[in-house]
Amino acid sequence: MPEEGIKYLPKSKLLSYEEMLRMVNILAEMGINKVRITGGEPFVRNNLIDFLEKLAEIEGINDLSITTNGVFTGDYIKQMKSIGIRSVNLSLDTLDKNRFYKITRRDEFDKVYETLFRLIDEGFEVKVNAVVMEGKNIEDLIPLAELTRNNNVSVRFIEEMPFNGEGAHYARLEWDMLRILEELNLHFPDLQKLQDGPYSTSYNYQIPGYQGNVGIIAAFSRTFCGTCNRIRVTATGELKTCLYDDGVLNVRDLMRGGVSDEELKSEFMKAFRNRAKDGFEAESNRKNIVKESMTTIGG
Repeated sequence: MPEEGIKYLPKSKLLSYEEMLRMVNILAEMGINKVRITGGEPFVRNNLIDFLEKLAEIEGINDLSITTNGVFTGDYIKQMKSIGIRSVNLSLDTLDKNRFYKITRRDEFDKVYETLFRLIDEGFEVKVNAVVMEGKNIEDLIPLAELTRNNNVSVRFIEEMPFNGEGAHYARLEWDMLRILEELNLHFPDLQKLQDGPYSTSYNYQIPGYQGNVGIIAAFSRTFCGTCNRIRVTATGELKTCLYDDGVLNVRDLMRGGVSDEELKSEFMKAFRNRAKDGFEAESNRKNIVKESMTTIGG
């Protein structure tokens, strides 16, 4: 979280639940079958459970999942399970309470840590997302990896991106994928490579004898772009076909301008066909320099 916090927008600038449901219905007709609601903490928004229930009823959507910082999610675990949500990504950059406070600007570590194990106990497919940050949480790499010893959990170490709340604040990334992997191999010399899924953005490994697995997401190096099939829509309706672009289409403005479903499908297809080949091209096509925080993009 940036030290100065983030500027909260008026509700009128955000996509309404009705607009999001219309959008997902259209995308489902176009072949999208998985939807992930991301945070921060999605449950900051009122009546999210009702929205999730309606999403789960959309024909063609067979995979509904959540990315959360875990602050409020624990209150809704039973309801999430009844809706059919099976996968939860939990953002947790450190296992140290003091470092957690410095990184997140909130004193919620105990609640988040408890939610992690409640999700595991309830049988969710849990992935812990940890952004590796020089001078902030390097000492947490091995303790986080150790979470996989006795827990069926995937811990994914994510390269820090150049817009993680502070603007483009480094010319060279100290902890890239290779260095993270080197650190893991140093402590776990028998680390084994796993087969990655067809659209995986992580390179996955297992420590022999451990229940879970670890992964590395090369978010800065951008070596997975050839297999990435994700699209993202921000809370204000900006369609991003890559995290590094600055928005290629505003769905909110189109819908509020009165376009038909067929016209919206046409705009979506135009954006998808013109998708940048990788994150480097997406960044070079930007109209503005990279300065936004991941907290405003949505995890």
